Amino acid sequence: MTATTITPYLFFSGRCEEALDFYREALGAKVEMIMRFNESPEPTPPGMLQPGFETKIMHASFHVGDVLMMASDGCDDKSTLHGFKLAMAVPTEEKAHQAFNALANGGTIEMPLTKTFWSPCYGMVTDKFNVEWMVMVPGEQA
Repeated sequence: MTATTITPYLFFSGRCEEALDFYREALGAKVEMIMRFNESPEPTPPGMLQPGFETKIMHASFHVGDVLMMASDGCDDKSTLHGFKLAMAVPTEEKAHQAFNALANGGTIEMPLTKTFWSPCYGMVTDKFNVEWMVMVPGEQA
């Protein structure tokens, strides 16, 4: 029996390839696989895809650090990301600043990196793909 896992699966409304390139540069993401709709072993049902999405990414998997993430363009340009944030813990304040600043490039800083009662370095940023991140250095464990 395998353990239960939860894997973030992000939909980028036709900008998945651009997002993967961004996360490679910003976070050192390692892309494991990409499958485009026109590479699927089974054809996409008629009318499922927005015109022009035939060569878009149906499924991709990538790692940020040890965390597996998945992504897709979705079937059209209407996907939205809301109702959650990705919490990324890094080992040092230097790494927090590197990741935070890279994610903020083209995005919006919601809360600058600062010391909080739970973390020596914590901030919130929404990247240019509208993915919301909480970047932090873990605080002392009790």
